[in-house]
Amino acid sequence: MTSRENIKVVPARYPLRIVGAVLALLVLAIVVQSVAFNPRWEWSVFARWFFEPVILEGLGQTLLLTLLGTLLSVILGGLLALARLSSSWLLSSLAWGYIWLFRSLPLIVVLIILYNFSYLYDTLSVGIPFTAIQWASFETVNVLGQFSTAVVGLTLVQSAYTAEIIRGGFLGVDHGQYEAAAALGLPASRRTLRIILPQALRTILPSGFNEIISLAKGTAMVYVLAMPELFYTIQMIYNRTQEVIPLLMVGAVWYLVITSVLSVIQYLVERSLARSERRSAVNTNRTRAVTPARVAPTQEPVHASIP
Repeated sequence: MTSRENIKVVPARYPLRIVGAVLALLVLAIVVQSVAFNPRWEWSVFARWFFEPVILEGLGQTLLLTLLGTLLSVILGGLLALARLSSSWLLSSLAWGYIWLFRSLPLIVVLIILYNFSYLYDTLSVGIPFTAIQWASFETVNVLGQFSTAVVGLTLVQSAYTAEIIRGGFLGVDHGQYEAAAALGLPASRRTLRIILPQALRTILPSGFNEIISLAKGTAMVYVLAMPELFYTIQMIYNRTQEVIPLLMVGAVWYLVITSVLSVIQYLVERSLARSERRSAVNTNRTRAVTPARVAPTQEPVHASIP
């Protein structure tokens, strides 16, 4: 037999990986050189406008729209997902119709229709349909301004996608978990929030954060409402100064910053969720190891006496 000292270990070589890495670095160097050393990008103009107060105000509007749109779409989308999963054919059909409608309409179309809603309806009333009973009435112009129209439009469209993501997360949970939760005798709401939802989050979170990032970028569509968010503010500035490319780069970099922050938050949330799941599994294994096994009681032998 060959001794261990005579065995020569040869590391595996991957020449195609080296070639690919060299080509990637070459392309990266070309891009950096063409962008950083081309004076037509006007990086001095970019630096002058990047922290300009009017730009930061538009950035604040974008972040506020993203936050409100996310919160409201999660609430409405969660209700729609539960309705889609309901055993009631009426609730399921209505939720499906809502999702079908707002997934089909472009966001810009929804925003323009909402912005012109006062042309269709002078007032918005709360009451019983087909009767004269009204509890409250508001003029449409006063209710749907620029900001409220943007929030409502983003929420209506985004909630349709969020509903499908949440529904997919619930469907990804093993059916046995539903049966085990029902066997505990817990109310349906508590079963959903305490048992099913934590397991569905593993599927919901990646797609959900992708939709939040899409929503942050989709806020640029509210420029049709002449609302001074980030993109509209930049558009107004370069229409006045004719410094188109550097100002577009200001917007692009700020959107990159928003996306990067959301990606970091997603990573931290997923890591925290994975850590809590590992901790729960370790505690379960320890409990099983410490708990003594139950021993069936031995029966005393029965002696029959013969008189």
